[in-house]
Amino acid sequence: MKIGIDSYCYHRFFGEVYPDQKKPSGKMTMEAFIKRGHELGVDGLSLESCFFPRFDSSYLAEIKAMLDSYKLDRVFAWGHPDGLEGGKNGKAFDDMMKSMEYAKAIGADTMRVVGSSLAFRNEDHGPQMKKLTKMFKTAAKQAEAMGLKIADENHIDFDSDEMIQLIEAVGSPNFGINFDTGNFMRVHDDPVEGMEKLAKYTFATHVKDLKPMKGLSVKNWHFFATTPVGEGLVDNLALARILKKANYKGFLAVEIDFLHPDYNDDEDAAVAQSVKELKRIAALVG
Repeated sequence: MKIGIDSYCYHRFFGEVYPDQKKPSGKMTMEAFIKRGHELGVDGLSLESCFFPRFDSSYLAEIKAMLDSYKLDRVFAWGHPDGLEGGKNGKAFDDMMKSMEYAKAIGADTMRVVGSSLAFRNEDHGPQMKKLTKMFKTAAKQAEAMGLKIADENHIDFDSDEMIQLIEAVGSPNFGINFDTGNFMRVHDDPVEGMEKLAKYTFATHVKDLKPMKGLSVKNWHFFATTPVGEGLVDNLALARILKKANYKGFLAVEIDFLHPDYNDDEDAAVAQSVKELKRIAALVG
């Protein structure tokens, strides 16, 4: 079982600071993130497209060369924060289709995408499913021709049954899920039960661990805030075992979004601790 990190762990340092977060003292670049992954001894990185400074061929070639030099697997992660907006955003669809070229340019064979999001969670899911199925069928055909797999993330929007419905409706071997272990919990769906259903469709992961924040309404999306892996409520060992049984070929990518205040705004320490725990899990899983 391979271990990785998603660049969203450092979103504050890439310039995306939530209203209830502090601005960091420093900044992060894509190159610095890749170097940090190498220092932590991971096998792969998931690179959020929203943090790329540009997409010209020379820059993408530089990123690919750096990833290659460190022998890192990679996922190109498109769509933060709202992606296709439940199938309503045609401009985003065009960008997603174009971004497949960027994924290939950095040497990725998997691209994380976002079909819907928390912003559309309370809208009727039926029309979203219909529109997204049509979009992803088109995208899957292009992905297949390019030798690319598309992994739609459960983005605090759909539960595991809805994700299965969408994947099976698209009906392509090149379309599956970027399984976010914490986001199912945030829509009151059990991650382990979800993984039992979805492991065979899982092309990529976001490994979150979560625990509640005192004094925050349960209606707030980060009532379940992120912790280092191993210190929250998510049974990531059980999830890894299910993935192993399903012959999962990707890596377990640590993701931190809203770090629980118990961890003093130190995402890098939380990432390092999470990597250590995932290496322990990987050794147990075999």
